[in-house]
Amino acid sequence: MEGSAAIRPDKFGVTDVQALWKTVGAFIGLQQDGDAYICRGEKANAAIVFLTDDVVRIKLFHGDQVDLSTTVAVLPQVGSVQVITEEKDDSLRFRTSAVQLVLDKRTFSFSLEDLAGRVITRQNQVSWNPRGEIQASYVMPEDSHFYGLGEKTSFLDKRGERYTNWNTDVYAPHVPEIEALYESIPLLIHMLGEYSYGLFLDNPGRTEFDMRTHGEAFTVGCGTGAYDLYFINGPHLKDVVSRYTALTGRIELPPKWAIGYHQSRYSYMDQQEVLELARTFRAKQIPCDVIYLDIHYMDEYRVFTFDPVRFPDPKGMMEELKSMGIRIIPIVDPGVKKDAKYSVYQEGVRENHFVRKLEGDIFFGEVWPGISAFPDFTEDRTSAWWGGLHRYYTELGIEGIWNDMNEPALFNESKTMDLDAMHGNNGKPLTHEELHNLYGMLMSKATYEGLTGQLDGHRPFVLTRAGYAGIQRYAAVWTGDNRSFWEHMALAMPMVMNMGLSGIPFAGPDIGGFAHHASGELLARWTQMGAFFPYCRNHSAMGTVRQEPWSFGEKTEEIVREYIGLRYRFMPHLYNLFQVAAKQGLPILRPLVLEYPTDPNVSNLSDQFLLGEDLLIAPVYRPDTDHRVVYLPAGTWIDYWTGEAHEGGRHILAHAPIEIMPMYVRAGGILAEGTLKQSADDPANDAVTLHIYGAAASADFKASYSLYEDDGVSFDYRQGTCSELSLNVEGNADTVQLSWSYDRQGKYQPAREQLRFTLRQPSFVPSGVSGLNHRSIDELMAGEAGWAWDEACQELLIQVADQADGGKVSITVA
Repeated sequence: MEGSAAIRPDKFGVTDVQALWKTVGAFIGLQQDGDAYICRGEKANAAIVFLTDDVVRIKLFHGDQVDLSTTVAVLPQVGSVQVITEEKDDSLRFRTSAVQLVLDKRTFSFSLEDLAGRVITRQNQVSWNPRGEIQASYVMPEDSHFYGLGEKTSFLDKRGERYTNWNTDVYAPHVPEIEALYESIPLLIHMLGEYSYGLFLDNPGRTEFDMRTHGEAFTVGCGTGAYDLYFINGPHLKDVVSRYTALTGRIELPPKWAIGYHQSRYSYMDQQEVLELARTFRAKQIPCDVIYLDIHYMDEYRVFTFDPVRFPDPKGMMEELKSMGIRIIPIVDPGVKKDAKYSVYQEGVRENHFVRKLEGDIFFGEVWPGISAFPDFTEDRTSAWWGGLHRYYTELGIEGIWNDMNEPALFNESKTMDLDAMHGNNGKPLTHEELHNLYGMLMSKATYEGLTGQLDGHRPFVLTRAGYAGIQRYAAVWTGDNRSFWEHMALAMPMVMNMGLSGIPFAGPDIGGFAHHASGELLARWTQMGAFFPYCRNHSAMGTVRQEPWSFGEKTEEIVREYIGLRYRFMPHLYNLFQVAAKQGLPILRPLVLEYPTDPNVSNLSDQFLLGEDLLIAPVYRPDTDHRVVYLPAGTWIDYWTGEAHEGGRHILAHAPIEIMPMYVRAGGILAEGTLKQSADDPANDAVTLHIYGAAASADFKASYSLYEDDGVSFDYRQGTCSELSLNVEGNADTVQLSWSYDRQGKYQPAREQLRFTLRQPSFVPSGVSGLNHRSIDELMAGEAGWAWDEACQELLIQVADQADGGKVSITVA
């Protein structure tokens, strides 16, 4: 006998009924509630809040009251903005000192305009359906270019693409059609001609940005939760990035060792292998600061444990590694093994720290340890508990943690938690569907804050796979499980460039590729590129060929050693760029469009990048290739290797044998170079050379540089304990003058006695330098003060005593 199950609807297929989409309708009235302007519509309302003269928040809501709380992505904003309102029969206008927001009363659509009335962008009607999906469309002229959106595949310019923000564990494949990866940064930057603005949708559920489907419009939508949008005015691309990072936060300066070279594998299996690895780096004189421990270091994959057989003396191992200047970073995943004898699990259950279902049962899922529970990081008390657990590591001498699987990733069909799992959210419970993209960020926040409280004033380092807007405040980000494909090497460039434009400057891919099998040529070329990425780690999977620097013979080893060494010599300049990122929110690794927004040749230039403003890097990312086309923007560009000068605004063909990656420095650019060290925070010698490129004895030549320095270890820089060296170079008809001065605060002082300047490929031959004797190059290298002209290299070397009150020299032109 059959029951009603015989006629279940799914036996007959799903009947597709088109959802009825609604719009706000016409404008009804305006109220003001503190800093919020409440615009009432026929079927919904919008709250408008001006955070600054250039940043305005518009939140759609139903009912009488609006909740103006934000996610943790948005920092508390201070100060008020003077807004002038003007109401007409057909419009309502809000004006600040920079922009004006215009509401069309008939359609409830918004336009953002400059003060002259030029439309920057127009948001057409917002619509929603009974399932809670919301979307709005925006005008998309033919000259539109799109950037941002964090960690996404495909090329630099996202026009013609469609992306979903839903943190997802994607082991394979990383290809352009993948619309969601590990990170979700719902920031879209729209460039139209010379004008740029940003749209940030602060919704940690599933969101979508579609620049493909609708012809002359693009859409921004969400599947659940609030439509809480921030318009971020430009007019320049740099302005948008800087204002977005002021809204969501900027990186803290990392410890200097974290900017060094990192070595990893899934997995270094025991203590002896780790120690031998470290000894090999030192014996081969290949700089290295960090070795990672993947999941096999743990006791049956229980976090906050070491396997007692594989790693019988972790503290002793740490001490020996520390004596070599190498640190350990262990992996920590969110899954806590369901084991009644496991203290972390016991505490989590007793103290109610784990995510639960609405009915009260703990949510369990399978990951590496087997069936596991997951901390509810939306609860501050749970985050504090989790952060405190890291004392297990810090008492062993560990100062950095690697957060993985924190999308969160599970071994089930959906790859993540059940959407109806509940998060306490500090008394405002929401489902996992509504908060999914926040989970990884909140885990890294808990980790960072826990480490910070335990390291006696030392800066911690956290690496994460998953994150949301604002993750830059707590962690560096790597781009996940890429592969040892040349295509993935190429993919890393636009991916990391857009992450930088999305507020995440400390990012990079696994050098050499994680899965599949690298070759010596691929490792050499990828290391050349990776040496100039902000985050620099070689990582590979079990079952693949080894890809430590020496794995492919002496020739590859020498190339890898040279470029890792080059990274360490550039450490003063690189650290300087981190300080710029921390202060201004600008990327370290930059697409050329950021510096040359009016150049049509760079709007989608995806295979070369700038380190800061002046150093252009053009990696070779194809096998058996010894030439590549390089685009040089306006100005004069000097080949880093040969000194040859090239006029920009054109393409050139660069010769690039396997040992050479094309690199060019803008004439007028200045780079700081230190000594070659085996670990980045070695305090023995802070000697620095300031390289000045293309100096000219003409009145229109001016160049400047500011070198920031601190101890690289502590948070004392927050109180101003640092040093800043300002260098100015000016030319005239028969001399070039160098002047420098220090701004030193607190007790910090660099460990050096001399300063060295080089003028590389100047447009003149010097005849003398005021106050200094002519010396041989060998005498300068031996520490003598003076100057020397290297005819072969066309380079002027100047060496002076490093004095706290700075100095000045005048170079006479022959």
